[in-house]
Amino acid sequence: MASFAIKVTRLALKTVAALSPELAGRLAFRLFSITPSRKPKSGKEKAALAAAEPVMARARLVTLSFAGGWVMAKHFEAQSTGIATRRILLVHGWGSRSDYLAPMIGGLTAGGAEVVALDWPGHGASPGRTLTMPAAVRAIDAAWRQFGGFDVAVGHSFGGASLACAAGGLVCDVPSHVARRMVLVGAPSEMTWLFKGFGRYLQLSAKSQAALEDMVVRLSGRRLEEFDAARILGMLTTPVLVVHAEDDKEVSADHARRYAAAGDNVELDWANGLGHRRIVSADPVIARINAFIHAGATDRRKAA
Repeated sequence: MASFAIKVTRLALKTVAALSPELAGRLAFRLFSITPSRKPKSGKEKAALAAAEPVMARARLVTLSFAGGWVMAKHFEAQSTGIATRRILLVHGWGSRSDYLAPMIGGLTAGGAEVVALDWPGHGASPGRTLTMPAAVRAIDAAWRQFGGFDVAVGHSFGGASLACAAGGLVCDVPSHVARRMVLVGAPSEMTWLFKGFGRYLQLSAKSQAALEDMVVRLSGRRLEEFDAARILGMLTTPVLVVHAEDDKEVSADHARRYAAAGDNVELDWANGLGHRRIVSADPVIARINAFIHAGATDRRKAA
């Protein structure tokens, strides 16, 4: 049953739509873009942040500016030099922050990688209360320009989809950035399902739904259906590792299957039993990612 707040929101949007469906769609997009509270929601999250402190204390903080705002990046040096160093761009999911990726940061740097972890707009140490896919792509571009490119790009959930969209050059005034290897963990394969689902949740009319989706065109110069991460990765030659759990309740395993069917360059590994969030801190997953990113040790750094 819908909460009282949702019922009020639906009624308000319906009232606005009677006068202007376009305005109702724009208001819905605003709601769609608002980021969750940064405060830990449970004792488990507080404990995770406390456990992350020793790893996060090693970071060098870097401010990255882009058109429309700025974000905070955290730069970690490799802890081992026994193998060829990889520079990794690591991005978290919606409603998360780089601190929650501390186990992965620790595992990747121990494996010989230099890691740059972003906090998206409206998340972690970055300012703001909204996040859109075009803003995420611009943040990735800012990191690429600051650090001179990345050998590997690793993203969880929304972050994985953002890396694919950045690789596809889907924001018209931002160049495409393709790492030599990519890892997507629990990532959605396209954005249409999310917008359609949000519209149904708010009970938007057809005209208001169209206005909601038109905001994507206004911000990026691309239609919503073009934000198809699986199609983009299938067109690349870049080796891609997709890690997903069939018990993921936030991003259906069907998205992982779409990635796997997109091209021969995409490899799918199931991490069943780890759901959507525990997957990023699981030792077997981190070990699998380390093995993947260090394969082909003679790869040279690419700054696409």
